[in-house]
Amino acid sequence: MPLPPLSVLDLAPIPEGGTVRDALDRSRALAQHTETLGYRRFWLAEHHNMTGIASAATALVIGHVAAGTQAIRVGAGGIMLPNHAPLTVAEQFGTLATLFPDRIDLGLGRAPGTDGATLRALRRDYGAAESFPQDVLEVQAFLDDPQAGQAVRAVPGAGTKVPLWILGSSLFGAELAGMLGLPFAFASHFAPDALMPALETYRARFRPSAQLAAPHAMVGINVVAAETEAEARRLFTTPQQAFTNLLRGTRGLLPAPIDDIDTYWSPPEKRQASRMLARSLVGTAGTIRAGLEALATETEADEIIVASAIHDHAARLRSYTILAEAHGGLDAVDAHRSAA
Repeated sequence: MPLPPLSVLDLAPIPEGGTVRDALDRSRALAQHTETLGYRRFWLAEHHNMTGIASAATALVIGHVAAGTQAIRVGAGGIMLPNHAPLTVAEQFGTLATLFPDRIDLGLGRAPGTDGATLRALRRDYGAAESFPQDVLEVQAFLDDPQAGQAVRAVPGAGTKVPLWILGSSLFGAELAGMLGLPFAFASHFAPDALMPALETYRARFRPSAQLAAPHAMVGINVVAAETEAEARRLFTTPQQAFTNLLRGTRGLLPAPIDDIDTYWSPPEKRQASRMLARSLVGTAGTIRAGLEALATETEADEIIVASAIHDHAARLRSYTILAEAHGGLDAVDAHRSAA
């Protein structure tokens, strides 16, 4: 069966034994690699005060990646809009769109992407999330053609019409994306429970817009692929440790894989981390292919975006190669492509 196009979600992870510069250079190298394999998009996510994530200045990292690639779409998955003034976001992404025409995406999220203390350091407050729908419309207006008499314009930005996406891990984002007629990306790679209700809500609430005529849903998953099932399972202990650390409230660099994950987490931690990682495909090409087919059948997704928290850079590149091979030809699925 034909499968939806694949895209990449990268957090610019800083591995144990590595540096921030290593992380940023590896993200660029991964984008170059996945571009040659035919992946559709390469997105980076905004997180703050995370010692293991190098993409806090997301627009700058997008520029770094876009400058090192030629055709793959590069964007934010996403910008946490409550942390920013809409005009600033429009100026940043208008600049990127001017430098890299027809290659930039702007995914917008409602969560702060950090903790309360860091939120205050960003000069924001929790109430900022309440204006998210209005802020999305404001960003959209700044990126649209300027109106006669418009007092404030995004320069650069006005007229670039950078494609907007709504990101979500709940029904709120699904409803908003549908009402605004925007493409919707669900964060099922870490929040899988509401995936199917969110997709149903999005499609039911969708109203055509100037950007999008029909619903376009992207589903997030984790993929760790290797030559053997045993090696894939070992590599997967890296995200398993990372999610366990998140539950413990301990932040750190991306851990190296270990031989026995059960010596690392407690039974309650195992249950909770495994639930968060439920939308993960781990194994050889055959296992990955079967998982992709099942996911496509279940969700009817228009696109799949893949996170792969693998400690070793060469193993991460190889994982995306095996995924591309399992997919069976990323450029041969035009029926699933849309203007999104």
